[in-house]
Amino acid sequence: MNVAVIGAGWAGMAAAIAHAQAGHRVTVFEATRSLGGRARAVPGALPDGTPVTLDNGQHVLIGAYTESLRLMQLVGVDTGKALLRLPLTLQFPDGQGLRLPRLPPPLDALLGIARARGWSVRDRCALLRTAAVWRLRRFRCAPQTSVAQLCVALTPRLMAEFIDPLCVSALNTPAPRASGQVFLRVLQDSLFSGPGGSNLLLPRTDLSALFPQAAAQWLERHGARVLGAQRVQGLAPDGRRWQVLCAGGAGRADAVFGHVTLACPAWEAQRLVAGLAQSAESTAADRQAAGQWSAAAQALRFEAITTVYAHARGARLPQPLLALRSSPEHPAQFVFDRGQLDGRDGLLAFVVSASAAERARTEQQVLRQAAAQLALPPLQGVQTVLEKRATFACTPGLQRPGMQVLAGLTACGDYVQGPYPATLEGAVLSGSAVAAFAREQSRC
Repeated sequence: MNVAVIGAGWAGMAAAIAHAQAGHRVTVFEATRSLGGRARAVPGALPDGTPVTLDNGQHVLIGAYTESLRLMQLVGVDTGKALLRLPLTLQFPDGQGLRLPRLPPPLDALLGIARARGWSVRDRCALLRTAAVWRLRRFRCAPQTSVAQLCVALTPRLMAEFIDPLCVSALNTPAPRASGQVFLRVLQDSLFSGPGGSNLLLPRTDLSALFPQAAAQWLERHGARVLGAQRVQGLAPDGRRWQVLCAGGAGRADAVFGHVTLACPAWEAQRLVAGLAQSAESTAADRQAAGQWSAAAQALRFEAITTVYAHARGARLPQPLLALRSSPEHPAQFVFDRGQLDGRDGLLAFVVSASAAERARTEQQVLRQAAAQLALPPLQGVQTVLEKRATFACTPGLQRPGMQVLAGLTACGDYVQGPYPATLEGAVLSGSAVAAFAREQSRC
């Protein structure tokens, strides 16, 4: 069957691969000329004018991201070279904080907590006791529980130097508003999933090269097409099939598809489904179902992420990733040394998760934060990337849109119902699952 995948981000490429492996003829429609969605390469230049490839936000993977790693290897990415593997580290510039040793779980966590610098005996005991309770409860809690409520027994230091940075990096939502259940799932799969699950995997290449570009080449070798600069204007039912209407009209004989997967951002998917809810060509039942799905997507709220790239000749961190002490005036939670990752010496990437301020102000605050917390030469701003709708707000009891929209129409993405927050792993898991779901639906 002809299958259309709308969107060439990480979820879309995963879905296209899975559809192709199922034997379908796949066409991917991407509105822009670049691949990767909200995790893609962007061009930049250093203060002296030297061209540099940056990312639309600095991302981190972890060892528990088994589906992301599987797909990278499938399409020919050498993950050993493309990713720098490190033990889980939440250490600050002064050396305080947590660093797990290279041991199997849970020994790595136990020893790491016991050795954490700057933590008192009370801090260590509180975390060990709370983690034991989480394990006894099988990492489950009431759906309406926030991360702050989940961690009420922990000390202020643990909240400030462990829970808060871990929560905002994983869920991009502050602990008082973040889902405790999703946070527990992240902890379970990272700290207690198996050897290497908690490792940090830092990209040594840009995010487009890390997976989407290699995925597109794999798809083309397997008979699929990846069409850039093709913004889908609408969908129209055509019996048991779908017309995909692009900006210049359908224009192609194969613009009618037996199945369509929406892998575009939530707001774009909502726009397309809302059009079906109002279409006279849809049945009454389909209009109702499309309206319900559209309402669930429209109800999502989003959080921003700002990445401030800065440069100074000779700037180098003691390790590739450091946690930073964050406050309203010093908003960055982490800093990455790109020189230790992709060889661009002196280039640092500061990440402000759940950012609220406008771009210029955030950049100024981060540069002042760097001067106050890092013993480095004065940094110059290179480029500040503000992704206003980087992730959905992962709040307690959130009802996310489902994978099925209508018969022959599915959705995938990091925002679709699933156990993970808005992460690369959540995106590719959803993309891989949607093809199997579509296959089962076609048999009914």
